Amino acid sequence: MGSSILSIIYLVGSVTFILGLKMLSKPDTARKGNLVAAAGMTLAILGTIFLYKVDDVPLHNYGWIFTGLLIGGVIGVLSAKKVKMTAMPEMVSMFNGMGGACAALISIVEFNHLVASGATTGGMVAIILLSLVIGAISCAGSIIAWGKLAGKIKDFSFNGQHILNLGVLVVIIGLFVWLVLGVGATATSLVVFYIVLALALFYGILFVLPIGGADMPVVISLLNSFTGVAAACGGFLYNNPVMLTGGILVGSAGTILTILMCKAMNRSLKNVLIGSFGGAAAAAAGGSKDQGNYKEISLNDAAVVMAYANKVIIVPGYGLAVAQAQHACHELEKQLGERGVEVKYAIHPVAGRMPGHMNVLLAEADVPYEKLLEMEDANTEFPTTDVVLVLGANDVVNPAAKNDPASPIYGMPILEVEQAKVVIVNKRSMKPGYAGIENDLFFQPKTSMLFGDAKKVLQELLAAIKEV
Repeated sequence: MGSSILSIIYLVGSVTFILGLKMLSKPDTARKGNLVAAAGMTLAILGTIFLYKVDDVPLHNYGWIFTGLLIGGVIGVLSAKKVKMTAMPEMVSMFNGMGGACAALISIVEFNHLVASGATTGGMVAIILLSLVIGAISCAGSIIAWGKLAGKIKDFSFNGQHILNLGVLVVIIGLFVWLVLGVGATATSLVVFYIVLALALFYGILFVLPIGGADMPVVISLLNSFTGVAAACGGFLYNNPVMLTGGILVGSAGTILTILMCKAMNRSLKNVLIGSFGGAAAAAAGGSKDQGNYKEISLNDAAVVMAYANKVIIVPGYGLAVAQAQHACHELEKQLGERGVEVKYAIHPVAGRMPGHMNVLLAEADVPYEKLLEMEDANTEFPTTDVVLVLGANDVVNPAAKNDPASPIYGMPILEVEQAKVVIVNKRSMKPGYAGIENDLFFQPKTSMLFGDAKKVLQELLAAIKEV
C-alpha cells in the first residue's frame, strides 16, 4: 500500500515540475510556477522520508534527517531574504554548486557501499561515476563562478590551458572506462575513484577560472544543466522517478538555455566545454584606440528630449541592478506614458550577470511584460525610435561587435541602439564594461552621456520631466 501511495506522490511531483517549468516561461506566472514546483518537491521529500523502503525496511534516523532539513531550510530562507538583487547571480551560482556537491556526495556514499558489499555491475558503476564527475565539475565550477561574480576571484589563464583541460578530460574518461570495465569494487578501485573525484574538481576549476565576466551568463547556464544531469543520474541510481524527472527537466532546460546564450554571444558550445573563452586575454586583444571625444547632456536637456519624444526605448543593464533603480525606472516610464510617449524596454539575452537578470529586475518593479522587447524585436524598432535611454548597459550595445573585427566581442549580436535618432547613456563613469573594452557607441555624434548613479539620475530626470 505504501509503495503505491509513494508512486502516486512521485507522479504528482513530476507533474508539478513540468507545470512549474511551463509557468516559468512567462514573468506574470513565474512566481506561481515556482510555488507549484516547490509544493511538488515538498510532497516528494515527505513521501520519500515516510514511505520509501530499502529491502522492506523504512528509513530511520528521523532526528538526523529533520535536523538537516531544518538547518538547510533556515540557511536558505535567511540567505534568500537578505540577498540583494545585484548579488542574485552569485547566490544562484552558489546554490547550483551545492546541488552538484550533493550529487557527488551521493556517488561517494554509494560507491563505498559497493566496495563494502563486493557486489557491483558495470552499469551501476557507470551511473555512480557519471553523477560523481558531473556533480564535482558543477560544484567546483560554480564556486569559482561565485567568486568571480562577487569580485573575489580574478580571471586567470596561461599558455596551453586548452591542452591541459583536454588532457585532464582524457584522463578522467580513461579512468572512468577502467572502473566500469575493470577490476570491480575493490580497495584499488576505491583509490582510483577518489582520483577521479579530485580530477573532476580540478577540471571544474580549470574550466571556469579563465572565463571572462561578459561570458558568465553562459557558464552559469551550463553549470546549471550539469547539476540537472547529475541529479538525473541519482534518479537512475535510486530508481526514483521524481528525482529523475526533475534532473532531466533541469538538465535539458539548462542545455537549451546554454545554446541560446551561446548564440546570443556568438560563441560555440565546443569552446564553452573546453573552457578558456572570452577571458582577460581576449579583452586585452581588443586593445585601446583613439575614439575621439564624447559629449555630455544635462538633466534638463535630457528631460526635454524625452518628454517631447513619440517613442522612447529603455535599455537596462547591470548599472540599473547595482543602483537598485528598477522602481525609479518604472516611475519614469509611467510619467512618460501619461504624456503620450510610447515607452518600451529592450532586453538583451545576456544583459546583467545571469540569464534573465533584467527580466527579474523589471518584474520586481511590476513593469508590464508586454513592454519588454526581445533583442530581435527591439532592433526592428530602433530606426523609428526618437530616444534610447541606456541604463548601465555596455557590451550589449557596443557597435564594435558589428564593425570591428579586432574586437573580442566581434560577431556577438547586440542591441542596435545607434539606429535611433538620439541615444542617452547613463553610466557612473567612462570605465569599460564587464568585458573590459571601451564602447564605440559612447563616442558617436548622436550619443550623449548622462553621468551619475542610475537611481539618483532617474529620480532627478523624473522630477525634471514633470516640470517640462
